[in-house]
This record gives sequence, C-alpha cells and structure tokens, in this order.
Amino acid sequence: MSFSAPARSAPAPSEGQLGLWDTVSIIVGIVVGTTIFYSPWLIFGAVPNPWMAMAVWLFGGFLAFIGGLCYAELATTYPRSGGDYAYLSQAFGPGTGFLFGWAQMFVIMPASIGAMAFVFASMAHSLMPLNQFIDFGLTSEFMYAILAVGVLTLVNIVGVTVGKVTQNILSVAKVVGLVAICVAGFVWGGGQPTDWTFPETSADWGWGSLAIILVLYAFGGWNDAAFVAAEVRDRRRNIPLALLLGIGAITVIYMLVNLAYIHALGFEKVQRPPHPDSLPGLVVTQAFQNVGGTLITVIIMASALGAMNGLIFTGSRIYASLGQDHKLFGFLGHWQPGSSPIVALLLQGLVTVGWIYLIGTEKGYDIIRQSISTVQELVNGVLHKFWDDYSLNLQMVTDWTPGDAFGALVSHSAPAFWLFFLLAGFSLFRLRDKYPGKERPFSVPLYPLVPIIFCCMCAYMLYRSTIYIEERVIFVIVLLLLGLPFYGLSRLIGGHPKEYTEWR
Repeated sequence: MSFSAPARSAPAPSEGQLGLWDTVSIIVGIVVGTTIFYSPWLIFGAVPNPWMAMAVWLFGGFLAFIGGLCYAELATTYPRSGGDYAYLSQAFGPGTGFLFGWAQMFVIMPASIGAMAFVFASMAHSLMPLNQFIDFGLTSEFMYAILAVGVLTLVNIVGVTVGKVTQNILSVAKVVGLVAICVAGFVWGGGQPTDWTFPETSADWGWGSLAIILVLYAFGGWNDAAFVAAEVRDRRRNIPLALLLGIGAITVIYMLVNLAYIHALGFEKVQRPPHPDSLPGLVVTQAFQNVGGTLITVIIMASALGAMNGLIFTGSRIYASLGQDHKLFGFLGHWQPGSSPIVALLLQGLVTVGWIYLIGTEKGYDIIRQSISTVQELVNGVLHKFWDDYSLNLQMVTDWTPGDAFGALVSHSAPAFWLFFLLAGFSLFRLRDKYPGKERPFSVPLYPLVPIIFCCMCAYMLYRSTIYIEERVIFVIVLLLLGLPFYGLSRLIGGHPKEYTEWR
C-alpha cells in the first residue's frame, strides 16, 4: 500500500539552502552555549585529578560522537524537516511525534532559548543597565532578554540566508573568543603548578555522576541539526560530515579550553567556586588586566546569542512539520516560499517571551508559584484520602531570581528531553525493521552496538534527570498529558495523519 503526504499550506523549502559550513555552524553555535563558562569548576570538583577531568570531557565527546553516527543514518535516510519529530512519527505513530512537537513547542525549546536569553541579558546589563524601565516594573535583564528573542526571531523571519549568516557570524565570534581564552591560559598562565603525574592506583577515581551529567549537558544540542535536514545541500554527504565535524570540533574546543583553565589557575583552584568571577573571567583578567572582564563579558554574550539563534532557527522547523501533518496546528505549516516558517517562528517567539515574563519577572513567577500551590493542595487533598503520610511537593524555587528560576525550568523539562531522545534512538531499530529495503546513504557502523550505547546513555540521563527532580517529575507527566486532548481534537477535525513513505 502506498501513502501520500498530507496537504501543506505552503511548500517547505527545497534542498540546497544550507551548506556544510552552515550546518556545522548551527551545531557549534547551539552546543557551545554557556556551560563551558560556568560549569567546569563543578566538573573539576567531582573528580580527583586533572587526568580524570580531561577523561570525562573526552568521554562526553565520545558519547556525542556515538549519537552523531546514529543521527547521521536517520537524517540522511529520512531527511524531512523536523528531525526527531519525523523519526518518531514514522517509527511509533503520529501520536508520539505530536507529543514530541507539543513538548518542544511549549516548554523544552522556550526554556532553552529563555535560559540563554537571560545569560545574555545579565551580561548586557552589567555593561549598560536599562534602569529607566525599572519604574514600569520591568527589570533591565527582562528588557534585554525579550529584545534578544525579538530581534533574532525577526532576523530568521526575514529568511534562511539572513538567519544562517547571523549564525555563522555568531559562531565565529564565540570560537574566536574561546581561542582568546586558550591563548590567555597557555601564554599568560600564572597559577599554581599542576601535578600531571598519572596516579599509581585507580582505587578512587571519583567517576561521579555529577561530572558525567554536566559534561553530557555541555555537549547537548548537536542533534538539532537534524531539524533542518531537508534544507541541507548535498545532504547525503554534508549531514554526516556536519554532525561528525561539528561534534569533533566541539570536543577539541572543550578539551583545549579546560586545559587552559588548569594551566592558568592550577587544578586545585579550578576545583573551587570561582565567584564572583567565572573561570574564564579569572583567566582572561589575569592576562589582559582591566579589559579582561569586558572581553569575557562580550564573549559570553556572543556565545549566548549564537545558541539562541541556532535554537530559534531549528526549533521552528519542528512546529512547521507538526502543522503540516496535524490540522489543528495547520497554521504553523505555512512556509514563506523559499524562505522561513514565519508563523512557527512567531509562535515560538511569543511562547518564549511568555515564559520569560512568567519565569523572569517576580510578578510572573508569583503567578506560577500560586498556581503550583493550588494544584499541590488539590492533589494532596485527594492523596490524603488514601495515603495519610504522603504529600506531593511541587514547589520549584522558593525565592525568585531569574537565573535560578530558568535553571529550574530547564531541569524540570529535562526528563521530557531525554525521554524523546531515547525514543529517537529506539526509532533507529524500529525504522530498520519497518523498512528493511530502504536505501541508507549512511549506515551506523558496528550496528547494533553503536545505537545500543547511545540508548544506554539516554536511559541513564533520563534516570538521573528524573530522580533529580523527584516527585516534581509530575511536571513532565502533566506536560505530556495536556497534549493528548489536543491530539485527539486534531484527529477529530482532521483525521489520522497519513504515513510518509516518500521523505523530503
């Protein structure tokens, strides 16, 4: 039996708008966000020696490389815009793809964009505060955050060319900044000498879960390149190359930057909290004195903007694909001919701004806190009828601060992210079984060992992210359950989406 694709409100872009460098730039731009600036001391503090510290980072790059091999097969064999959405829909049915798009649209992607927006905003505020807006109840950081989201959304609405050029410029800027940190660390390093003697015993390596979790988080986002697979030129060649070159470049960058931290400051110092300055701030200030603080601020701003632009660019493709398949969200499937999914970009921007207000302002956060308290009282009222000793605690953060609040939102959406990432790994097995005769321009080597390793990594991160938020995992469950009635309504008004056998 043959199936045809459902009607689209406007055609998706044809192959050829993104080259190899553009795709690598998206991967580097999204992955190299702000973790490399703020989290290394936590990773160093979780391991006993510098050898172990570098091994953890290298191991993270290896696992990302394993995942890249899996996505290289998926993205070249089924190169439809939307990436994971397309694989999940085809492998496990349109309902799974719908829930993935739902979770990405309303929490996961806005949380990631919003978190980066507030990193940019806090840096911009330190250089030039917008105090005149405080009288209106809007902080300087809030104004900078929504300004960044608004401008980058408009940039991508203008067209793919403008969006990808912006991404290329921001990615180059962040790489140049990281090279400057490496130069400062290796050339002007003045910290305590580090003992690089390899330990004689491995009795206590300290291969703690915290280090692995943070490193894997630092490598997160490379898979977003699959969201734009349909727009990649010569994709049979460029998609695998972009994934593997991008992940390889990121691994090298991370290794060099962390070596620079250790060389400049000494291993004992990098294991301690760097407040009030970040580790790169200490390194650069040590090298460039008074201008060092400003330089690192600009580097972090460029890095945050690069991650934001990459997320905005790729995320909109998920919602556009969702709209092409599900009539309820059909308005998202509109593409400006030869350019961008305008409506999807606008909705993504509006949802992100909404979350920035709710999470990034004290008044907005009070709304969330009161809503959570109300839900908690209702749930506990029901639970106490059956279990007197059990109470549900859904409180996210007691005292409001923008950075902590967005960190809480990201951590609470993490189980959904890793759940769907795990399902994407399973989809590789399912699609091979479902379409055994389909041509695969790139096949995962050492199948099935490589995808099994990838799935184990995702399962571990799903487990760790779930136990981290404990009972508040209900946040993820409620998020997914809220999507079910909308999927049912979409089926009711538009019928069951037809299966794809011809992929763009």
